[in-house]
Amino acid sequence: MEAPKTIAHEIGGVRADALRFGLQGVKSEIVGSHPLESAYQSLKDNQEDMKRRMLANTYGSAFPLKMELDRQILSRFQRPPGPIPSSMLGLEALSGSLDEFGFEDCLNDPRDSESFRPLDMHHGTEVRLGLSKGPACPSFM
Repeated sequence: MEAPKTIAHEIGGVRADALRFGLQGVKSEIVGSHPLESAYQSLKDNQEDMKRRMLANTYGSAFPLKMELDRQILSRFQRPPGPIPSSMLGLEALSGSLDEFGFEDCLNDPRDSESFRPLDMHHGTEVRLGLSKGPACPSFM
């Protein structure tokens, strides 16, 4: 039997295509950007869990399940890849994040950054249809 003459470009289920996705850093995938980020995320998860338990005690166990189903449906609804980004307004209204004012609201738009990479519409559609692997929109270099 002959050995295959092709080199596998897939590492860990993700295609290692440096031209399309840029160079991958292992440290950035393992460690968060700041130590407070993990504390903030755990606080947010604890608050959501407490809210879910409170709703289950008040309205019954089916109500949090219905809200989770609505959240899953609204998180999947997106525009096709293109010049107009998905706003996820329904998900923000359901989660209550429309009422919050975070640091991302007062800083500049990330698309104005010099390191922003324009969207490849064809690759985004391939990822959506399951023809290609990788992030649908690798936005930054």
